[in-house]
Amino acid sequence: MEAGCQQMLLDFQELGKRKVVAQFNGGTISTDSGALLLREVEHGRGILKQFSNCFTDYRDQDEIEHTVKVLISQRVYGIALGYEDLNDHDRLRAEPLLAVLCGKADPSGQDRRCERDKGKALAGKSTLNRLELTPPDATEKSRYKKVVYHEEKIESFFIDTFLDSQKEIPEQIILDLDATDDPLHGNQEGRFFHGYYGCYCYLPLYIFCGKHLLCAKLRPSGIDASEGSKEEVERIVRHIRKEWPKVRIVLRGDSGFARDELMNWCETNSVDYVFGLAKNARLKEIIESEQEEAQEGYEQTKQAFRVYKDFVYRTLDSWSKERRVIGKAEHLAKGANPRFVVTSLERDEISAKCLYENEYCARGEMENRIKEQQLYLFADRTSAETMRANQLRLWFSSVAYVLLNELRRVGLRSTEFAKAQCHTIRNKLLKIGGQIRISVRRISFSLANGYPYQETFYQAYDNLRKAYPL
Repeated sequence: MEAGCQQMLLDFQELGKRKVVAQFNGGTISTDSGALLLREVEHGRGILKQFSNCFTDYRDQDEIEHTVKVLISQRVYGIALGYEDLNDHDRLRAEPLLAVLCGKADPSGQDRRCERDKGKALAGKSTLNRLELTPPDATEKSRYKKVVYHEEKIESFFIDTFLDSQKEIPEQIILDLDATDDPLHGNQEGRFFHGYYGCYCYLPLYIFCGKHLLCAKLRPSGIDASEGSKEEVERIVRHIRKEWPKVRIVLRGDSGFARDELMNWCETNSVDYVFGLAKNARLKEIIESEQEEAQEGYEQTKQAFRVYKDFVYRTLDSWSKERRVIGKAEHLAKGANPRFVVTSLERDEISAKCLYENEYCARGEMENRIKEQQLYLFADRTSAETMRANQLRLWFSSVAYVLLNELRRVGLRSTEFAKAQCHTIRNKLLKIGGQIRISVRRISFSLANGYPYQETFYQAYDNLRKAYPL
Protein backbone atom coordinates (compact mmCIF):
# COMPACT_ATOMS: atom_id res chain seq x y z
CA MET A 1 0.00 0.00 0.00
CA GLU A 2 1.35 3.45 -0.90
CA ALA A 3 2.26 5.82 1.92
CA GLY A 4 -0.50 8.22 0.93
CA CYS A 5 -3.10 5.48 1.34
CA GLN A 6 -2.13 4.47 4.88
CA GLN A 7 -4.89 6.52 6.51
CA MET A 8 -7.61 5.16 4.22
CA LEU A 9 -10.66 4.04 6.17
CA LEU A 10 -11.45 0.40 5.42
CA ASP A 11 -15.17 -0.25 5.63
CA PHE A 12 -15.96 -3.95 6.26
CA GLN A 13 -19.23 -5.87 6.53
CA GLU A 14 -21.40 -4.56 9.36
CA LEU A 15 -21.95 -6.47 12.61
CA GLY A 16 -25.66 -6.10 13.25
CA LYS A 17 -26.26 -2.33 13.34
CA ARG A 18 -22.63 -1.51 14.01
CA LYS A 19 -20.17 -0.48 11.35
CA VAL A 20 -16.86 -2.38 11.20
CA VAL A 21 -13.98 -0.11 10.12
CA ALA A 22 -10.19 -0.26 10.20
CA GLN A 23 -7.20 1.99 9.58
CA PHE A 24 -3.43 1.60 9.65
CA ASN A 25 -3.13 4.14 12.45
CA GLY A 26 -2.53 2.02 15.54
CA GLY A 27 0.90 3.46 16.19
CA THR A 28 4.07 1.47 16.80
CA ILE A 29 2.80 -2.10 16.91
CA SER A 30 4.72 -5.28 16.12
CA THR A 31 3.27 -8.65 15.19
CA ASP A 32 6.49 -10.42 16.28
CA SER A 33 6.79 -9.33 19.91
CA GLY A 34 7.30 -12.89 21.14
CA ALA A 35 10.74 -12.79 19.50
CA LEU A 36 11.97 -11.18 22.70
CA LEU A 37 12.43 -14.80 23.80
CA LEU A 38 14.98 -15.26 21.00
CA ARG A 39 16.81 -12.19 22.29
CA GLU A 40 17.10 -13.90 25.67
CA VAL A 41 18.55 -16.98 23.97
CA GLU A 42 21.11 -14.82 22.19
CA HIS A 43 21.95 -13.05 25.45
CA GLY A 44 22.63 -16.39 27.11
CA ARG A 45 24.43 -18.24 24.33
CA GLY A 46 25.86 -15.56 22.04
CA ILE A 47 25.05 -17.64 18.96
CA LEU A 48 24.85 -14.69 16.56
CA LYS A 49 27.89 -13.06 18.12
CA GLN A 50 29.94 -16.23 17.57
CA PHE A 51 28.66 -16.55 14.02
CA SER A 52 29.56 -12.94 13.20
CA ASN A 53 33.12 -13.68 14.33
CA CYS A 54 33.40 -15.93 11.28
CA PHE A 55 33.46 -12.82 9.05
CA THR A 56 36.15 -10.23 8.32
CA ASP A 57 34.90 -6.68 7.82
CA TYR A 58 37.17 -4.59 5.59
CA ARG A 59 34.87 -1.56 5.68
CA ASP A 60 35.99 1.73 7.23
CA GLN A 61 34.57 1.36 10.74
CA ASP A 62 34.26 5.14 11.12
CA GLU A 63 31.93 5.32 8.14
CA ILE A 64 29.53 2.44 8.76
CA GLU A 65 26.24 2.47 10.67
CA HIS A 66 25.58 -1.29 10.75
CA THR A 67 28.17 -3.66 12.19
CA VAL A 68 28.57 -7.18 10.84
CA LYS A 69 26.80 -8.54 13.91
CA VAL A 70 23.82 -6.24 13.30
CA LEU A 71 23.60 -7.24 9.62
CA ILE A 72 23.81 -10.93 10.41
CA SER A 73 21.34 -10.63 13.29
CA GLN A 74 18.88 -8.79 11.06
CA ARG A 75 19.10 -11.51 8.41
CA VAL A 76 18.88 -14.46 10.80
CA TYR A 77 16.11 -13.04 12.99
CA GLY A 78 14.18 -12.23 9.83
CA ILE A 79 14.36 -15.85 8.68
CA ALA A 80 13.42 -17.14 12.12
CA LEU A 81 10.35 -14.90 12.07
CA GLY A 82 9.27 -16.04 8.61
CA TYR A 83 10.69 -13.29 6.38
CA GLU A 84 12.71 -15.25 3.86
CA ASP A 85 13.16 -12.64 1.14
CA LEU A 86 15.70 -9.82 1.13
CA ASN A 87 12.98 -7.56 -0.26
CA ASP A 88 11.12 -7.95 3.04
CA HIS A 89 13.83 -5.92 4.76
CA ASP A 90 12.93 -2.72 2.95
CA ARG A 91 9.92 -2.68 5.31
CA LEU A 92 11.52 -4.53 8.22
CA ARG A 93 14.33 -1.97 8.49
CA ALA A 94 11.78 0.38 10.10
CA GLU A 95 10.55 -2.30 12.57
CA PRO A 96 11.59 -1.23 16.13
CA LEU A 97 11.16 -4.77 17.47
CA LEU A 98 13.72 -6.15 15.02
CA ALA A 99 16.05 -3.24 15.83
CA VAL A 100 15.80 -4.15 19.53
CA LEU A 101 16.66 -7.76 18.72
CA CYS A 102 19.68 -6.65 16.68
CA GLY A 103 20.98 -4.45 19.49
CA LYS A 104 20.43 -1.03 17.94
CA ALA A 105 20.89 1.69 20.58
CA ASP A 106 18.10 3.77 19.03
CA PRO A 107 15.46 1.35 17.71
CA SER A 108 13.41 4.29 16.42
CA GLY A 109 16.13 5.06 13.87
CA GLN A 110 16.20 8.80 14.60
CA ASP A 111 19.99 8.72 15.06
CA ARG A 112 20.68 7.86 11.40
CA ARG A 113 23.10 10.18 9.58
CA CYS A 114 21.16 10.66 6.35
CA GLU A 115 17.80 12.35 6.47
CA ARG A 116 16.29 9.77 4.12
CA ASP A 117 17.23 6.99 6.55
CA LYS A 118 15.74 8.52 9.68
CA GLY A 119 13.06 6.30 11.16
CA LYS A 120 14.77 3.21 9.67
CA ALA A 121 17.15 1.81 12.26
CA LEU A 122 18.26 -1.20 10.21
CA ALA A 123 19.83 -1.96 6.84
CA GLY A 124 17.95 -2.18 3.56
CA LYS A 125 17.96 -5.04 1.10
CA SER A 126 20.91 -3.70 -0.91
CA THR A 127 23.24 -3.60 2.10
CA LEU A 128 22.21 -7.11 3.13
CA ASN A 129 22.63 -8.31 -0.45
CA ARG A 130 26.23 -7.05 -0.52
CA LEU A 131 26.86 -9.14 2.57
CA GLU A 132 25.93 -12.26 0.60
CA LEU A 133 27.72 -11.35 -2.62
CA THR A 134 31.17 -10.45 -1.25
CA PRO A 135 33.84 -12.50 -3.08
CA PRO A 136 36.43 -14.45 -1.02
CA ASP A 137 39.31 -12.23 -2.19
CA ALA A 138 37.73 -8.91 -1.16
CA THR A 139 39.96 -6.46 0.76
CA GLU A 140 39.77 -2.94 2.15
CA LYS A 141 40.50 -1.73 -1.38
CA SER A 142 37.34 -3.33 -2.79
CA ARG A 143 34.69 -0.81 -3.82
CA TYR A 144 31.43 -2.05 -2.31
CA LYS A 145 31.51 -5.65 -1.12
CA LYS A 146 33.94 -5.87 1.79
CA VAL A 147 32.53 -8.35 4.35
CA VAL A 148 34.11 -11.77 3.75
CA TYR A 149 32.96 -15.01 5.36
CA HIS A 150 35.43 -17.76 6.24
CA GLU A 151 34.17 -21.22 5.46
CA GLU A 152 36.37 -23.10 7.91
CA LYS A 153 35.33 -20.88 10.81
CA ILE A 154 31.63 -21.23 10.01
CA GLU A 155 31.91 -25.01 9.75
CA SER A 156 33.61 -25.07 13.16
CA PHE A 157 30.99 -22.71 14.59
CA PHE A 158 28.19 -25.28 14.25
CA ILE A 159 30.23 -27.97 16.02
CA ASP A 160 31.35 -25.62 18.81
CA THR A 161 27.74 -24.51 19.36
CA PHE A 162 26.74 -28.16 19.78
CA LEU A 163 29.61 -28.91 22.16
CA ASP A 164 28.88 -25.82 24.26
CA SER A 165 25.24 -26.87 24.64
CA GLN A 166 26.16 -30.07 26.49
CA LYS A 167 26.54 -29.78 30.26
CA GLU A 168 28.00 -33.28 30.52
CA ILE A 169 30.09 -35.32 28.11
CA PRO A 170 27.90 -38.12 26.71
CA GLU A 171 29.14 -41.69 26.49
CA GLN A 172 27.87 -42.03 22.93
CA ILE A 173 26.58 -39.78 20.17
CA ILE A 174 24.91 -40.69 16.87
CA LEU A 175 25.62 -38.59 13.80
CA ASP A 176 22.86 -38.75 11.18
CA LEU A 177 23.77 -38.12 7.54
CA ASP A 178 21.33 -37.35 4.76
CA ALA A 179 21.21 -35.64 1.38
CA THR A 180 18.15 -33.86 0.03
CA ASP A 181 17.15 -31.99 -3.09
CA ASP A 182 17.09 -28.20 -3.32
CA PRO A 183 15.17 -27.38 -6.54
CA LEU A 184 16.50 -24.53 -8.69
CA HIS A 185 14.51 -22.33 -11.02
CA GLY A 186 17.27 -20.21 -12.55
CA ASN A 187 20.70 -20.53 -14.07
CA GLN A 188 22.63 -20.77 -10.80
CA GLU A 189 26.22 -21.91 -10.69
CA GLY A 190 26.44 -25.68 -10.12
CA ARG A 191 22.90 -26.46 -11.28
CA PHE A 192 22.39 -29.98 -12.61
CA PHE A 193 19.39 -32.02 -13.67
CA HIS A 194 18.85 -34.88 -11.22
CA GLY A 195 16.97 -37.80 -12.73
CA TYR A 196 15.65 -39.15 -9.43
CA TYR A 197 14.14 -35.83 -8.34
CA GLY A 198 13.19 -34.87 -11.89
CA CYS A 199 14.41 -31.27 -11.73
CA TYR A 200 17.44 -29.01 -11.70
CA CYS A 201 18.63 -28.84 -8.13
CA TYR A 202 21.43 -28.74 -5.59
CA LEU A 203 22.08 -31.76 -3.34
CA PRO A 204 23.01 -30.38 0.10
CA LEU A 205 24.48 -32.70 2.72
CA TYR A 206 23.16 -32.44 6.29
CA ILE A 207 24.67 -33.93 9.43
CA PHE A 208 22.76 -33.79 12.72
CA CYS A 209 23.36 -35.09 16.21
CA GLY A 210 19.83 -35.49 17.53
CA LYS A 211 18.31 -32.04 16.98
CA HIS A 212 21.68 -30.30 16.80
CA LEU A 213 22.83 -29.22 13.35
CA LEU A 214 26.52 -29.94 12.70
CA CYS A 215 26.82 -29.56 8.94
CA ALA A 216 24.87 -28.01 6.05
CA LYS A 217 27.01 -28.35 2.95
CA LEU A 218 25.71 -27.11 -0.39
CA ARG A 219 26.71 -29.37 -3.30
CA PRO A 220 25.85 -29.71 -7.00
CA SER A 221 23.48 -32.59 -7.69
CA GLY A 222 25.52 -34.28 -10.43
CA ILE A 223 27.28 -36.43 -7.83
CA ASP A 224 26.77 -39.54 -5.74
CA ALA A 225 24.85 -38.75 -2.54
CA SER A 226 27.84 -39.81 -0.43
CA GLU A 227 30.44 -37.70 -2.23
CA GLY A 228 32.37 -35.57 0.23
CA SER A 229 30.70 -37.20 3.23
CA LYS A 230 33.92 -38.87 4.40
CA GLU A 231 35.72 -35.53 4.50
CA GLU A 232 32.85 -33.86 6.38
CA VAL A 233 32.60 -36.72 8.88
CA GLU A 234 36.36 -36.76 9.35
CA ARG A 235 36.36 -33.02 10.07
CA ILE A 236 33.49 -33.27 12.55
CA VAL A 237 34.82 -36.35 14.36
CA ARG A 238 38.27 -34.80 14.70
CA HIS A 239 36.76 -31.62 16.16
CA ILE A 240 34.53 -33.51 18.61
CA ARG A 241 37.25 -35.86 19.79
CA LYS A 242 39.55 -32.95 20.46
CA GLU A 243 37.09 -31.94 23.20
CA TRP A 244 35.63 -35.37 24.00
CA PRO A 245 38.42 -37.90 23.32
CA LYS A 246 36.57 -40.88 24.83
CA VAL A 247 33.11 -40.39 23.35
CA ARG A 248 31.79 -43.23 21.21
CA ILE A 249 30.59 -42.07 17.79
CA VAL A 250 28.12 -43.91 15.56
CA LEU A 251 27.25 -42.84 12.01
CA ARG A 252 23.77 -43.49 10.68
CA GLY A 253 22.43 -43.01 7.18
CA ASP A 254 20.44 -44.51 4.34
CA SER A 255 21.80 -46.75 1.59
CA GLY A 256 23.32 -43.78 -0.24
CA PHE A 257 26.11 -43.75 2.37
CA ALA A 258 26.90 -47.50 2.41
CA ARG A 259 30.10 -46.89 0.47
CA ASP A 260 33.33 -48.79 0.99
CA GLU A 261 35.41 -45.61 1.35
CA LEU A 262 33.31 -44.27 4.21
CA MET A 263 32.95 -47.62 5.97
CA ASN A 264 36.70 -48.29 5.69
CA TRP A 265 37.41 -44.91 7.23
CA CYS A 266 35.05 -45.65 10.10
CA GLU A 267 36.63 -49.03 10.77
CA THR A 268 40.11 -47.49 10.73
CA ASN A 269 39.19 -44.61 13.04
CA SER A 270 37.09 -46.41 15.68
CA VAL A 271 33.80 -44.97 14.48
CA ASP A 272 30.82 -47.31 14.26
CA TYR A 273 28.15 -47.12 11.57
CA VAL A 274 24.64 -48.28 10.72
CA PHE A 275 23.73 -47.74 7.06
CA GLY A 276 20.86 -48.88 4.92
CA LEU A 277 21.83 -51.26 2.12
CA ALA A 278 20.15 -51.25 -1.26
CA LYS A 279 18.48 -54.59 -1.97
CA ASN A 280 19.56 -56.75 -4.90
CA ALA A 281 18.98 -60.29 -6.19
CA ARG A 282 21.78 -61.81 -4.08
CA LEU A 283 20.54 -60.24 -0.85
CA LYS A 284 16.93 -61.26 -1.50
CA GLU A 285 18.05 -64.81 -2.19
CA ILE A 286 19.88 -64.96 1.15
CA ILE A 287 16.66 -64.20 3.08
CA GLU A 288 14.37 -66.19 0.80
CA SER A 289 13.35 -68.70 3.50
CA GLU A 290 12.74 -65.88 6.00
CA GLN A 291 10.60 -64.09 3.44
CA GLU A 292 8.47 -67.21 3.02
CA GLU A 293 8.12 -67.42 6.80
CA ALA A 294 7.04 -63.76 6.90
CA GLN A 295 4.42 -64.43 4.22
CA GLU A 296 3.04 -67.37 6.17
CA GLY A 297 2.89 -65.22 9.31
CA TYR A 298 0.99 -62.51 7.46
CA GLU A 299 -1.50 -64.97 6.01
CA GLN A 300 -2.23 -66.32 9.50
CA THR A 301 -2.48 -62.96 11.29
CA LYS A 302 -3.47 -60.60 8.45
CA GLN A 303 -1.02 -58.15 9.96
CA ALA A 304 2.45 -57.04 8.92
CA PHE A 305 4.89 -59.80 9.82
CA ARG A 306 8.69 -59.54 10.14
CA VAL A 307 11.50 -62.05 10.36
CA TYR A 308 15.14 -61.00 10.75
CA LYS A 309 18.30 -62.67 9.53
CA ASP A 310 21.81 -61.80 10.72
CA PHE A 311 24.54 -62.74 8.24
CA VAL A 312 27.92 -61.77 6.77
CA TYR A 313 27.97 -60.35 3.26
CA ARG A 314 30.32 -58.84 0.71
CA THR A 315 29.49 -57.25 -2.63
CA LEU A 316 30.99 -58.73 -5.78
CA ASP A 317 33.40 -55.86 -6.46
CA SER A 318 32.61 -52.62 -4.57
CA TRP A 319 33.47 -53.71 -1.01
CA SER A 320 36.96 -54.59 0.17
CA LYS A 321 35.81 -56.97 2.93
CA GLU A 322 32.90 -58.88 4.43
CA ARG A 323 30.59 -57.00 6.79
CA ARG A 324 27.68 -57.73 9.09
CA VAL A 325 24.31 -57.30 7.38
CA ILE A 326 20.82 -57.45 8.88
CA GLY A 327 18.05 -58.61 6.57
CA LYS A 328 14.46 -57.76 7.42
CA ALA A 329 12.06 -60.12 5.68
CA GLU A 330 8.66 -58.43 5.90
CA HIS A 331 5.31 -59.14 4.32
CA LEU A 332 2.57 -56.50 4.11
CA ALA A 333 -0.86 -56.32 2.56
CA LYS A 334 0.83 -55.08 -0.62
CA GLY A 335 3.30 -57.99 -0.64
CA ALA A 336 6.94 -58.59 0.23
CA ASN A 337 8.95 -55.69 1.64
CA PRO A 338 12.55 -56.81 2.23
CA ARG A 339 15.05 -54.32 3.71
CA PHE A 340 18.75 -54.52 4.60
CA VAL A 341 21.20 -52.75 6.92
CA VAL A 342 25.00 -52.98 7.07
CA THR A 343 26.74 -52.25 10.37
CA SER A 344 30.00 -52.42 12.27
CA LEU A 345 28.21 -53.16 15.55
CA GLU A 346 28.85 -56.68 16.86
CA ARG A 347 26.20 -59.37 17.30
CA ASP A 348 26.93 -59.79 21.00
CA GLU A 349 26.31 -56.07 21.51
CA ILE A 350 22.95 -55.67 19.80
CA SER A 351 20.48 -58.08 18.23
CA ALA A 352 19.32 -57.86 14.63
CA LYS A 353 15.77 -56.87 15.58
CA CYS A 354 16.85 -54.20 18.07
CA LEU A 355 19.44 -52.79 15.70
CA TYR A 356 16.95 -52.37 12.88
CA GLU A 357 13.88 -51.22 14.79
CA ASN A 358 15.44 -49.17 17.58
CA GLU A 359 18.63 -47.87 16.02
CA TYR A 360 18.29 -47.68 12.25
CA CYS A 361 14.62 -46.69 12.01
CA ALA A 362 15.21 -43.82 14.44
CA ARG A 363 17.08 -42.02 11.68
CA GLY A 364 13.69 -40.99 10.28
CA GLU A 365 13.57 -38.24 12.91
CA MET A 366 16.38 -36.47 11.04
CA GLU A 367 14.05 -36.01 8.08
CA ASN A 368 11.87 -33.81 10.31
CA ARG A 369 14.90 -31.63 11.04
CA ILE A 370 15.62 -31.24 7.32
CA LYS A 371 11.95 -30.46 6.71
CA GLU A 372 12.16 -27.68 9.30
CA GLN A 373 15.10 -26.21 7.41
CA GLN A 374 13.69 -26.57 3.91
CA LEU A 375 10.04 -25.71 4.44
CA TYR A 376 9.97 -23.39 7.43
CA LEU A 377 13.40 -21.72 7.52
CA PHE A 378 13.77 -21.30 3.77
CA ALA A 379 17.00 -23.27 3.23
CA ASP A 380 15.86 -23.72 -0.35
CA ARG A 381 15.98 -19.98 -1.14
CA THR A 382 19.20 -20.48 -3.11
CA SER A 383 18.42 -18.11 -5.97
CA ALA A 384 21.73 -16.19 -5.99
CA GLU A 385 23.98 -16.60 -9.02
CA THR A 386 26.99 -18.17 -7.29
CA MET A 387 27.27 -21.23 -5.07
CA ARG A 388 29.27 -19.21 -2.57
CA ALA A 389 26.37 -16.80 -2.04
CA ASN A 390 23.86 -19.65 -1.91
CA GLN A 391 26.00 -21.48 0.65
CA LEU A 392 25.83 -18.41 2.88
CA ARG A 393 22.05 -18.31 2.48
CA LEU A 394 21.93 -21.94 3.55
CA TRP A 395 24.04 -21.08 6.60
CA PHE A 396 21.78 -18.14 7.51
CA SER A 397 18.89 -20.59 7.52
CA SER A 398 20.97 -23.02 9.56
CA VAL A 399 21.82 -20.41 12.20
CA ALA A 400 18.13 -19.50 12.44
CA TYR A 401 17.47 -23.19 13.10
CA VAL A 402 20.19 -23.29 15.79
CA LEU A 403 18.64 -20.26 17.49
CA LEU A 404 15.12 -21.69 17.45
CA ASN A 405 16.35 -25.12 18.53
CA GLU A 406 18.05 -23.54 21.53
CA LEU A 407 14.76 -21.84 22.44
CA ARG A 408 13.04 -25.21 22.12
CA ARG A 409 15.71 -27.10 24.05
CA VAL A 410 16.08 -24.67 26.95
CA GLY A 411 13.11 -22.31 27.00
CA LEU A 412 10.37 -24.77 26.06
CA ARG A 413 11.45 -27.81 28.05
CA SER A 414 8.61 -29.32 30.07
CA THR A 415 6.05 -27.33 28.06
CA GLU A 416 3.55 -28.39 25.43
CA PHE A 417 5.94 -27.12 22.75
CA ALA A 418 9.01 -29.01 23.95
CA LYS A 419 8.96 -31.13 20.77
CA ALA A 420 7.26 -28.63 18.46
CA GLN A 421 8.70 -27.85 15.05
CA CYS A 422 10.10 -24.43 14.22
CA HIS A 423 7.04 -23.14 12.40
CA THR A 424 4.81 -24.09 15.34
CA ILE A 425 7.10 -22.24 17.74
CA ARG A 426 7.05 -19.23 15.42
CA ASN A 427 3.27 -19.18 15.02
CA LYS A 428 2.36 -19.94 18.64
CA LEU A 429 5.06 -18.08 20.59
CA LEU A 430 6.78 -15.48 18.42
CA LYS A 431 3.84 -14.04 16.46
CA ILE A 432 2.35 -11.94 19.25
CA GLY A 433 0.87 -8.48 18.69
CA GLY A 434 2.40 -5.85 20.89
CA GLN A 435 2.48 -2.08 21.17
CA ILE A 436 5.97 -0.59 21.53
CA ARG A 437 6.71 2.53 23.57
CA ILE A 438 10.21 4.01 23.42
CA SER A 439 11.39 6.53 25.99
CA VAL A 440 14.76 7.71 27.28
CA ARG A 441 14.81 5.18 30.11
CA ARG A 442 12.73 2.28 28.82
CA ILE A 443 11.51 0.31 25.83
CA SER A 444 8.22 -1.31 26.82
CA PHE A 445 6.09 -3.86 24.98
CA SER A 446 2.38 -4.12 25.75
CA LEU A 447 1.45 -7.59 24.55
CA ALA A 448 -2.03 -8.57 23.40
CA ASN A 449 -4.41 -9.39 26.27
CA GLY A 450 -6.08 -12.13 24.27
CA TYR A 451 -2.87 -14.07 23.51
CA PRO A 452 -3.87 -17.70 24.19
CA TYR A 453 -0.49 -19.16 25.26
CA GLN A 454 0.43 -16.75 28.04
CA GLU A 455 1.15 -19.51 30.55
CA THR A 456 3.58 -21.22 28.18
CA PHE A 457 5.23 -17.89 27.38
CA TYR A 458 5.75 -17.19 31.09
CA GLN A 459 7.23 -20.67 31.52
CA ALA A 460 9.62 -20.18 28.58
CA TYR A 461 10.68 -16.82 29.99
CA ASP A 462 11.28 -18.38 33.39
CA ASN A 463 13.27 -21.28 31.94
CA LEU A 464 15.50 -18.91 29.97
CA ARG A 465 16.10 -16.66 32.94
CA LYS A 466 17.14 -19.63 35.09
CA ALA A 467 19.44 -20.94 32.35
CA TYR A 468 20.88 -17.52 31.42
CA PRO A 469 20.66 -15.22 34.46
CA LEU A 470 21.34 -11.49 34.00
